Amino acid sequence: QVQLVESGGDSVQAGGSLRLSCAASGYPYLSNCMVGWFRQAPGKEREGVAAAYTAGISTYYADSVKGRFTISQDKAKNTVYLQMNILKPEDTAVYYCAAARGCPPIVRRLSASSYNDWGQGTQVTVSS
Repeated sequence: QVQLVESGGDSVQAGGSLRLSCAASGYPYLSNCMVGWFRQAPGKEREGVAAAYTAGISTYYADSVKGRFTISQDKAKNTVYLQMNILKPEDTAVYYCAAARGCPPIVRRLSASSYNDWGQGTQVTVSS
């Protein structure tokens, strides 16, 4: 099982930027097929935001964040990042990183049920 620890959450004004980090340990990073970022706002379901193959360069994004968020990896550091730009109040949520040991079907790359291991989450609050 991989341990995932997120950091970087903060309170910012609309239009601002944040970079979230997720450090992985306890399991060979490349043993996971995919890593992803999810978010959950109060009263809402967990939503897939971005995902990437650990051994490749392909990335995937929810429509709501395309062009504003970027997922990246530093494989030497076993760390996944989420650069968030042009933040909006509707981006307010707890953000989680997750790892999928198997490779999910295309339509499930941003589905929470495809991921096995989760971090504890980091709060992002965007004020208008």
